[in-house]
Amino acid sequence: MAHTYSTTIELRFSDLDLYGHVNSVVYFTYLETARVKLFKDFFKELTDKHIFTLVARAECDYKLPILFGDELVVSVVVARIGTSSFDLEYRLYDGKEKTYATARTTLVCFDNVKKVTVAVPDCISRMALHEKEQKK
Repeated sequence: MAHTYSTTIELRFSDLDLYGHVNSVVYFTYLETARVKLFKDFFKELTDKHIFTLVARAECDYKLPILFGDELVVSVVVARIGTSSFDLEYRLYDGKEKTYATARTTLVCFDNVKKVTVAVPDCISRMALHEKEQKK
């Protein structure tokens, strides 16, 4: 499995605000889109086991405005593993050098059948471990 997951995002005209750039609130939908694709591609076993990941915190640092017609790629890495939570870090960029924003979400693992938090599953830990090994 790749340690960094990347996906392109298609901008919609409705994403723009009165100033002609992507509204700051829409960035969080881009994060969600990338996160859902990541989970669908690599962490499907979580839904099979009825484990949900709930967003407990979301933050975004805006660097440059995204304009209609810009290319947008969102990359995601597992940045931290806790007992029952983990952090994802995101980079929203043009696929090259231009970074539009960086972001971070904290997700809590939740057993939707038992209605309790659970330990971070191995599949997520393995992705984070692979990321650390790549940085050495």
